[in-house]
Amino acid sequence: MKSISYISFMKPSSLLVQREFPAFTFCQPLLTSISSVRISSDHVKRIGFMVKFQCSITSRTATSDSVDSSLSKVDTGYLGRKQGRSTYLYSRPSVLEMKNDRAANRDRVYEFLRGIGIIPDELDGLELPVTVEVMKDRVDFLHKLGLTTEDINNYPLVLGCSVKKNMIPVLDYLGKLGVRKSTLTEFLQRYPQVLHASVVVDLEPIVNYLKGMDIKPNDIPRVLEKYPEVLGFKLEGTMSTSVAYLVGIGVSRREIGGILTGYPEILGMRVARIIKPFVEYLESLGLQRLAVARLIEKRPHILGFDLEERVMPNVQFLLDFNVRQTSLGSVIVQYPEIIGLDLKPKLLSQCGFLNSIIDLGPEDFGRMVEKMPQVVSLSNAPVMKHVDFLKQCGFSLQQVREMVIGCPQLLALNLDIMKRSFGYFRTKMERSLDDLVAFPAFFTYSLESTIKPRHEMVLEKGLKCSLVWLLNCSDEKFAERMNYDFIDIEEVEMDSEFDMNTQLEPRNDDSASDFEEDSDDEYV
Repeated sequence: MKSISYISFMKPSSLLVQREFPAFTFCQPLLTSISSVRISSDHVKRIGFMVKFQCSITSRTATSDSVDSSLSKVDTGYLGRKQGRSTYLYSRPSVLEMKNDRAANRDRVYEFLRGIGIIPDELDGLELPVTVEVMKDRVDFLHKLGLTTEDINNYPLVLGCSVKKNMIPVLDYLGKLGVRKSTLTEFLQRYPQVLHASVVVDLEPIVNYLKGMDIKPNDIPRVLEKYPEVLGFKLEGTMSTSVAYLVGIGVSRREIGGILTGYPEILGMRVARIIKPFVEYLESLGLQRLAVARLIEKRPHILGFDLEERVMPNVQFLLDFNVRQTSLGSVIVQYPEIIGLDLKPKLLSQCGFLNSIIDLGPEDFGRMVEKMPQVVSLSNAPVMKHVDFLKQCGFSLQQVREMVIGCPQLLALNLDIMKRSFGYFRTKMERSLDDLVAFPAFFTYSLESTIKPRHEMVLEKGLKCSLVWLLNCSDEKFAERMNYDFIDIEEVEMDSEFDMNTQLEPRNDDSASDFEEDSDDEYV
């Protein structure tokens, strides 16, 4: 026997009955027309009121048959659902099916990548496009940026970058900063990780930090082009500590912007591993710390020379070629690049060449390097032209050797200027060649601004003096000498050695940090 409850609503036009089944009955509420149920006339009269009644059905009627049939269908659907059979029109795939579909899609993408030469071994676990078409568009976009298949294989994770969500926003930002399209390919080859970056979270804070270091806005794109890796640094990490250390050893705070513009790689150098050992080693060679700071202001790229692999061996090579220990600091200050060159072959070549043309000995070569360390980088052809010119002027080979040892700059001066100076010396000054042998630095002075005016003043005063007394002093000192009644021989300084103290003087604060080589028309 099955107990069924009813709730009925009686209206003048129709009566609907809702059957309520016990909790153990699996069915949905079913509305049945009043015509299917017999109700007494007393209940019909009570229009607008709800009557709940229960009845017992002991025999199966046509109506109960239809209800049982409905119940059977519902039970069957429920059981079918429990047994995993999809009996509904809108069914969802199982987790296993979705996992298999993703694996199949990734296999097709991997097959496409292998077909164009890209090795996808490192892409496992990386979110990739579902279809080959999307991956093809991504690869084509990278090729348009100038990246080759080899570049992509060097950093295959770039394939995980969405063109619209990652690449285009980053490229737009770099373009607005002023990074040139002509440098973009090399930029991405050096630091492809930038395509993963967030403009707001990752890139803008770095750019704002660079501006805070007094790097001019117009120089920001040049800094990024030189050293794109800076965009991956943390603000509180290496960048801030390297700058703080340089300021601590005496580098002018106002020079930091120019230093970083000229050599932004400093931002990626660790103080304890690179900068501090380099500074301390130069100090051990005789340079004061403040002199090192001035050297870094002028030539910041020397911090990039490998201390153990390049700098220390080069210092030993200088000692091997008879440069005195006490002169090492002076040599480095005059020509900082000498500690970063492939030096030994240059020393061997230049020493042998000078020995062959002017019979220069090893000890004399060491003195030349001390006075002008750039001699190690001179080409043979210009050196030969200068030696030939001196011989044509009437100097003997021995005199040429003495002049070159005393003033190695003779091998690098502009020949046209040397010819004009020598012509004035012979025709107007009417002096002996021995005077030039004694003071070969005569050729390093400007003819129009120094030699002519001073010679004319001496002639007018009726004085006879050596070239050393005439030229080897400042304009202020020479003006004082013109007031003398006689020449004080003790004032003459025969050898104008390089003065290390000049490196301790602070740079002009009004001058911009310019790391170009000093140019002079008198030099080649």
